Amino acid sequence: MAEFSQKQGKRRGDEGLGSVVDFLLANARLVLGVGGAAVLGIATLAVKRFIDRATSPRDEDDAKRDSWKELSLLKPTPHRQPRPPPPPAALSQPVLPLAPSLSAPGEWHSCPSDMEGPADGASQTPAQLSSPAPLCLTFQEKLLAFERDHVTIPVAHVALAKQLAGDIALELQAYMQSKFSELPFGALVPGGPLYDGLQAGAADHVRLLVPLVLEPGLWSLLPGVDTVARDPRCWAVRRTQLEFRPRGSSPWDRFLVGGYLSSRSLLELLRKALTASVNWPAIGSLLGCLIRPNVASAELLLEVQHEYLELTLAVLVVVTGTDFYDHHLLAWPLEGLAGNLWLQDLYLAEAARLRDLDDRDAGTRRRLLLLLCAVCRGHPALERLDRGHLTQVVLHLGEEDVDWAEEALGERFLQALELLIGSLEQASLPCHFNPSMNLLSSWSEEDIDNIGYMLYSGLQAPESLLQVDGDRWPARF
Repeated sequence: MAEFSQKQGKRRGDEGLGSVVDFLLANARLVLGVGGAAVLGIATLAVKRFIDRATSPRDEDDAKRDSWKELSLLKPTPHRQPRPPPPPAALSQPVLPLAPSLSAPGEWHSCPSDMEGPADGASQTPAQLSSPAPLCLTFQEKLLAFERDHVTIPVAHVALAKQLAGDIALELQAYMQSKFSELPFGALVPGGPLYDGLQAGAADHVRLLVPLVLEPGLWSLLPGVDTVARDPRCWAVRRTQLEFRPRGSSPWDRFLVGGYLSSRSLLELLRKALTASVNWPAIGSLLGCLIRPNVASAELLLEVQHEYLELTLAVLVVVTGTDFYDHHLLAWPLEGLAGNLWLQDLYLAEAARLRDLDDRDAGTRRRLLLLLCAVCRGHPALERLDRGHLTQVVLHLGEEDVDWAEEALGERFLQALELLIGSLEQASLPCHFNPSMNLLSSWSEEDIDNIGYMLYSGLQAPESLLQVDGDRWPARF
């Protein structure tokens, strides 16, 4: 009973403190304005959290995850940092004018520590006074430097990765034509972000498409939401014309499950071939590299080690054709009722849309995507944000009628962080081409909170996001 009374009293105290916070913020907006109210709000919430932790100790991670959502509602606008005052000059020395700032109003910038005066208080000589002061880098300038150091891929790496991917595709295609002569597979085609200039940091990933040649008129598509799986990401490939072309008329009928072409069955077929049948040591010796299938991954991955780079080939079984209205469907390791369905591949549509938007106004949307990918790659806490999530963010921003010139790249970067934080607060990131598809639907609350806190902290000090882990980047030659 005493414990109940204590909790009830604490709850009334919390409500009273919340009312005080609301009253302070409401009146602060009238006196201090929006910016001042934001600063006061953050300080008030910090005091409230200090009182809460003192009265009822909580786990540090829980407090951290709660704080980013509350504080993100009071985002203070970035202010210019004041310039440090010049060191006092002797009366006999001329006073030099201050160098003009290179930062635009409102831009984030920081000055090196050597801008401060001498620690020993000694007066400077005229020669020292005439030397130019170190320049302060704006966030835009730091972002461009990060792009140069961590986004741009050496041309030699790109050429080598494409050559290896093409040679492996030819060897694998020759094997499949010999091993599965009865199955009409199409020509294996390497592609993906590396080929479209949408890969950041390292030439270490290539998509290797293995197309199925399906007979026209014998197959149709059914949206995943109309199946028992109710999955908007997927489609079912249904066998038709069974009354005229009975089962067994198509070589793909052996992979039917309940009248539908099973992606899981085809994945298992190729997995056994890649892991047990293909003579990868001989192929690797011929191509001057080491090739090993990744047996631990649910995807079909080939790990390639060369003297100058490491490359991952994702072998993707794809269904496409005129009967499917240009849909590209991948055999993907899906779970549960969607296990036999086909995942809709949005990469080609995303890449084409980004290219079209940039061509219209000479924009920098693709450069923004590369920067976001590089930042997330350099921070382990942001690894869950893959290319698919970041592409959707850039597409949502890219449709807006704002400045997409290079000079606005820093501003667009911060805007992308704000959009990501807002999506994480709502646990919703709709697909640009299919709004019913939520790219965060499979994320846990813990993942959302951890990434949300990391991004919110980065929004307050964006330069910190550019300090990536050097061990996560391959050496360049």
